[in-house]
Amino acid sequence: MAGGAVDRAAMVKGTTGADRRGMQPERIERELVRVAWAKRGFTCELWIDPEGQVWHDFLHDVDELVLLIEGECQIEMGGRIVRLQAGDELLIPAGVRHTVRNCGTGSARWLHGYRQSSAAEGA
Repeated sequence: MAGGAVDRAAMVKGTTGADRRGMQPERIERELVRVAWAKRGFTCELWIDPEGQVWHDFLHDVDELVLLIEGECQIEMGGRIVRLQAGDELLIPAGVRHTVRNCGTGSARWLHGYRQSSAAEGA
């Protein structure tokens, strides 16, 4: 990750510094993510979607950052489909229409945040 990002593996309890993309983490350390995202200029909130939940055609005037911590989801944006598994992080640029689907067999838990105005401009 660019822009002062910290090692994601450090935010996952019980993992090493190896790339964990697609691996089910034992537990994402939410507070460490919150601190890391704040340094990058983002808020950090927990969201839980039930199985089958779909959020259609969202559009934000600021960048959005998502980190799936449990389950599976699919995000359609900019003419492409991105499938996320636990531990995957995705930046959704401002002005990009997107649809989020919980495509797993249970609840999806994820962290999401929005870029705060001018908070990260000096980073």
